[in-house]
Amino acid sequence: MRLSFSYLFGAGRRMKIENTQAIGQVRRLLLGITLASLGTLSCARAATVDVNVWYGMNAHNDAAFQNLAKEFNRSQDSVRVVLKAFDSPEAVESALRASVGRPGATPNLAQMNDSREPDGPYKSRYVLPLHVLLAKHPMRGVKWFLSGTDTFAHDTRGRLTAFPYMASVPVMFYNTNAFHKAKIAPTVPQRTWLGLQAQLVTLANGGSRACPLTVGVPVAVDLESLASVNQQFYASGDNGFKARGTPKFNFDLLYVRHLSLMKSWVSAGIMVRPETATQAAAKFASGDCAVLMADSSDIGQFIGAHALNFGVSGLPYYPEATRAPGNAFVGGSALWAISGHSAAQDKATAQFLAWLAQPANASKWYQETGYLPLTAEAFAATGADYYRRLAGWRDVAASYAMQPDVTGRGFWVNNYPRIRTMLRAALDRALAGQEAAVPTLRAAAAQADGMMRER
Repeated sequence: MRLSFSYLFGAGRRMKIENTQAIGQVRRLLLGITLASLGTLSCARAATVDVNVWYGMNAHNDAAFQNLAKEFNRSQDSVRVVLKAFDSPEAVESALRASVGRPGATPNLAQMNDSREPDGPYKSRYVLPLHVLLAKHPMRGVKWFLSGTDTFAHDTRGRLTAFPYMASVPVMFYNTNAFHKAKIAPTVPQRTWLGLQAQLVTLANGGSRACPLTVGVPVAVDLESLASVNQQFYASGDNGFKARGTPKFNFDLLYVRHLSLMKSWVSAGIMVRPETATQAAAKFASGDCAVLMADSSDIGQFIGAHALNFGVSGLPYYPEATRAPGNAFVGGSALWAISGHSAAQDKATAQFLAWLAQPANASKWYQETGYLPLTAEAFAATGADYYRRLAGWRDVAASYAMQPDVTGRGFWVNNYPRIRTMLRAALDRALAGQEAAVPTLRAAAAQADGMMRER
């Protein structure tokens, strides 16, 4: 068969046109696939829910919290935790109050103190009580470390109002090298105040003259937990829980004796007058002070002070007041869920909290900070190796897993944050030698009574 040039040319044109059309179809198909892929990626990004957390803690614990948040973000891609640091829980609460009412301005979680008020944060309109959040998004297999009868982050029915992540207690830290240098054996502090006094004199004469003792949280040590450790009520009406009307502080002979003793210690040079909690912790971490009474949340930063060998003990007591010491009050702060967010954000918030409560993560937090264990599982997951450098701490922490005594489960006092500030100022004046113990305590009780009545 003979083909003409014109036929071949025409066929070539037809083949070229058909090829061009096919290429166009392929290009359109590829473009469609690309756009679909981009759409899928866009949807995936849109599905990521941010959980904004406002917090304020010391530098060491801040770094530990940041590391955990980064681990959580790397572990999944549906929720992203965004942290915002403040100087303190008080600063967080101030910023939170200023943001309420502005759409999108409030965080999902905020670290705030348990104010010890009957109308505390959990009754605020901007707080979503934790038990309400967990009713919708339960945590499986979690046993909280603190008893529901302890008032910290609990309501009157024993329900959790906040995530008790930064619960802490006042304790007595001691530098074992300083005790060894002063030839005190065994190298542990006495649990009675007068027994400790004799040791402080020995420490002062044995190399710790500059600072045998200092106190970072004087209101907690010398007023609040002076009551609970000595098995007495801090406020009338069973610490305010059964008060008919306004409870009162009865700063009786125990308080007069104790404040007089502390004043004598300052005068004799065996105690350095209290400074800020940060300054006191820094002095102990550097080895300047032999004994420090401060918050257990300082443990993490002390572990990081490599030249420091130390132990942890409960606060001293007076054997004339009680046969055996009770526990100091649980204090500190917690993560409070904030209301007004979408259902998706509340679910994401609960997902983050559930991750923090997992035994490996919760035990890591306990070990790196000195806050009380979040869960019983976190405490059980902490082995003996951790406590090898922390003589006494396991026993102190373990005592808070039990149901507290009626005098040690906490207290509720109206306007207590303001009262606490006033009490600190009163102690400072007394320890500076400006006032005697009796008028200081009498005036403080009267002033507190007036402040409790304010609404």
